[in-house]
Amino acid sequence: MFDQSGCTRMALTVVHHPGYTIDLPANHPFPMEKFRVLRQLLGEQTLACPIEWHTPQPATLESLQRVHTRDYVHAFVHGQLDRAAQRRSGFVWSEALVERVRLETGGTLLTLEAALATGLACNSAGGTHHAHADAASGYCLINDLAVAAAHALALGWVERVLIVDCDVHQGDGTARLFANEPGVFTFSMHAARNFPARKAKSDLDIALPNDMEDAAYLAELASWLPGLLAAYQPDVVLYDAGVDVHQDDRLGYLSLSSDGLYARDHYVLNLCREAAIPVAAVIGGGYDRDITALATRHAQLHRAAADVLMV
Repeated sequence: MFDQSGCTRMALTVVHHPGYTIDLPANHPFPMEKFRVLRQLLGEQTLACPIEWHTPQPATLESLQRVHTRDYVHAFVHGQLDRAAQRRSGFVWSEALVERVRLETGGTLLTLEAALATGLACNSAGGTHHAHADAASGYCLINDLAVAAAHALALGWVERVLIVDCDVHQGDGTARLFANEPGVFTFSMHAARNFPARKAKSDLDIALPNDMEDAAYLAELASWLPGLLAAYQPDVVLYDAGVDVHQDDRLGYLSLSSDGLYARDHYVLNLCREAAIPVAAVIGGGYDRDITALATRHAQLHRAAADVLMV
């Protein structure tokens, strides 16, 4: 675990690769351009501290197979997913898609490694929490959170990983992958009536009513997270900072403002920082046809992270 007194840094580690963005048909519902625009915005904005950019390598097949079946990984990598499987994923298979997914997953692996070294690091993508051991779902083909957690455990970097999932959708894939793994605790705080229709059982699920606004949301989070950190005492937190909880998100049923997003992210990151628990953060879901507005919401995570570093 990092030495908080010796590793307070004047730069925020952010992981990014241009390959996070690939070409999709103009009418595709997934906002693929948000990763490119987020990188552009972060390069233009003045944060509380400068960004130190890191470039990931594609995740290895070995790392993917720690949580996904060998047959599924082979079918995905070699373009052998049938039409039904591709439909469930939300994407038509391509070599570019495979490379993109492996880069995103490699990015979360690198983010976790950097967090363990420095105390706090952010990916500019990641949060594909619907991917299951043998199937894709909901725009998630490989579960980067699960791959990173399993990797850290396998290499002996940590003994306990806490996944704090604040995306508007339940992290059902992650919950099922770690249902029998005491080294990973899954916490999902999500809209009760949103996708997926059939929920998994996380170690702790907080199902929220539609249209919940900032104050009630933040109070709910504060009623659970401090006790969870104290009870589980994780060696690292993987934080999914989905912005689809925003009031203008077209797939979210909650009503947080942009200020609420920032307050949520700052609270989670600062709480962990005060407890000397490293945090690796990913951006999670967010769906808006206004890509600049969407990327600006995602950038709240990185702004909050920079502010936490400077405390």
